[in-house]
Order: sequence, then C-alpha cells, then structure tokens
Amino acid sequence: MLFTLKKIVGGMLMPLPLILLAIGFGLGLMWFSRFQKTGRAVISVGWLTLLLLSLQPVADALLRPIENSYPTWRNSQRVQYIVVLGGGYTWNPQWAPGSNLLNNSLPRLNEGIRLWRASPGAKLIFTGGVAQSNTVSAAEVGARVAESLGVPREDIITLDRPKDTEEEAAAVKLVIGDAPFLLVTSASHLPRAMIFFQRAGLHPLPAPANQLAIESALNPWERAIPSPLWLMHSERASYETLGRIWQWLKGASGEPGKQ
Repeated sequence: MLFTLKKIVGGMLMPLPLILLAIGFGLGLMWFSRFQKTGRAVISVGWLTLLLLSLQPVADALLRPIENSYPTWRNSQRVQYIVVLGGGYTWNPQWAPGSNLLNNSLPRLNEGIRLWRASPGAKLIFTGGVAQSNTVSAAEVGARVAESLGVPREDIITLDRPKDTEEEAAAVKLVIGDAPFLLVTSASHLPRAMIFFQRAGLHPLPAPANQLAIESALNPWERAIPSPLWLMHSERASYETLGRIWQWLKGASGEPGKQ
C-alpha cells in the first residue's frame, strides 16, 4: 500500500500533472468564482512554466548536473558481477524481445551487456519485481532480452522480488556479499542508487547508462521549439529530485556513505 501511495503521490508531483492541476484550478476560478484576475494569473504562470520546461536549454540544464555525477565506465578493472537495475517494462511474447523494455530499461540493458562482454567470466544480475499488470517480472524480462542478444542463461541471475531501489540493494547484498560490482542504471538515477547500495554495505562501481541531457550541437530549431522530449527530461530531473528528498527524509544524508 505504501509503495502504491508513493508512486501515486510522486506521479502527481511531476511537472505535467502539477501544471495541468494548476491550470484547471485557474479555469475554475475564472468560470465559477469572482477571482477571475487570480485565475488568469494562475493559468498564465502554468502556461509559461510548461513552455519553459518543454525547451531543450531549460530541460537539459535541470537534468545535466544530476547525470554528470559519474562518468561512463571505461575502466579495465575486473569484476565478478554486473548489476542492471530494473525499470519500465511489459511482456508481450509477440513483440520483438527488446520492445518489452520501456523507457530507461533498454539502454540500461545495452550498457550492462557491453560491460559483460568486456568482463569475461562475470555474471549479469537483473533486478525488478512483477508489476501489477504483468505475470513476468522486470528481472525476468531483462534476462530474456539479454538471452536474445547472445548472453548465456548460466551467466544471468534474476532477482525478481524487489519493488524499488532500496529493496534491490538489499537483495543484491544477499547474493554477492562484499564483492565489488558494476552498478548499471540510468545516469540520472545513479546518484540516488549509489546511496542506497552503499548504505546496504555494498561496494558498487558506478556505471551510468541512458544519458539524456544533450551537450553536443543541436539544430537551432530543436533548441527553440517546445517538445514532449524535452518535457520528459524536465520530468526526469524532477523525479530524481523528489526521490532524493524522500531518501533524505527516510534518513539518508543525500551523499554516498554518510548517514
């Protein structure tokens, strides 16, 4: 129940639902109250906020500091395990396997397999429980997609009980103990994940995937025209910021290794 409530409240605090609620409130003031001037102001602020968050320079300026916390893993250090954290998924056996990994999940898996190929003898660990609308876990879907890309099943471990990052850290601890490992997750999620895993007594080596904030050159119109793509970047920054606040409220300092 707490997990579901957390997801609902967190989802409603994302920029798009929050802005739409504000605009709806403003419309209500305009149509059904005498505070029409206030209603117009609320609608105007909501529209302007939505516009700004849908522009690439604004969205990526919010996301980039979070994503740049750790560089892409290019070290030659040998590890026994590569942990790929679960994300969005579904399961439709009629689809191409990789199509079942939604949003951030497929880039995480791609990076995990790249690192597995560079680490002979390592095991790939996929995490993630069963979503309410599925009968297959996120971990198992990741394993099936990895198999379809040439990873032998004997090199794969699935942890299909955890529902969130904190539970994933506890489950990984039970399997690998104190062994160092590569922790693969989205670049924006990695700072928060590192805190959970280090607080669980683990020794993760950060391996970010799915970087979104663009630093290379773009066409001028791509920077100037609002897009749902850039709004998604703003939402990603908001999601991780809220996650860090929740983490801090639960007792983490917000910095790896500190209480």
